[in-house]
Amino acid sequence: MLKFAFIVIYIFFIFLISEIYKRFNPNNKEATRKIIHIGIGPLIPLAKFLDIDQNSALCFTGLVSLLTFINYQSKLFPTIEDIERKSYGTLFYCLSLFILIYLYWNKDPAALIAGFFIMTFGDGFAGLIGGNFQSKSWIVFGQKKSFLGTLTMLITSLIVVFGLSYFQKYTVGINSLTIAFLATFLEQISILGIDNLIVPVTTAFCFHFFITGL
Repeated sequence: MLKFAFIVIYIFFIFLISEIYKRFNPNNKEATRKIIHIGIGPLIPLAKFLDIDQNSALCFTGLVSLLTFINYQSKLFPTIEDIERKSYGTLFYCLSLFILIYLYWNKDPAALIAGFFIMTFGDGFAGLIGGNFQSKSWIVFGQKKSFLGTLTMLITSLIVVFGLSYFQKYTVGINSLTIAFLATFLEQISILGIDNLIVPVTTAFCFHFFITGL
């Protein structure tokens, strides 16, 4: 129970930061949401460090997914879903984490972290920078995308894939570059927040088969 207490305290801390930011910047709803999006990123390494087993991680993620679904219907915690566009991104976020934990928790933690980090940090920072700095933009399936946001996604994905490959002593080559570009391409398809599912699951799958070779 003590291990999960650390996890809960960490999540509470992230939500607290987002609420403080919201009080000072009430009109920037997307940024408030992205603070949570990015802040959850270190959760997987923290859980692995605490040596939480796969079944417990799945149960916890399943519970969070259920609570997220309930919140989507009831808006008990509006900060999570407080955006103008219609999106199921938070639900897809939880679902993708559940899938990654199920597939790679013990089998290939590096692939799990690669997919999750690209989603949390890559997509998260892309949304923050793209939404707060002016640059050339375009529309994909009704969703606005910007040059700076897309560039941020690419650079962050490259850092995640090359960084993990380097520290895990995997070969850094064309496959690493391809995964980063694939993640950036998939992030463009963000209709209803589906990128929170297809980006992490696809990149983790590719990292598993083309980088770790397991």
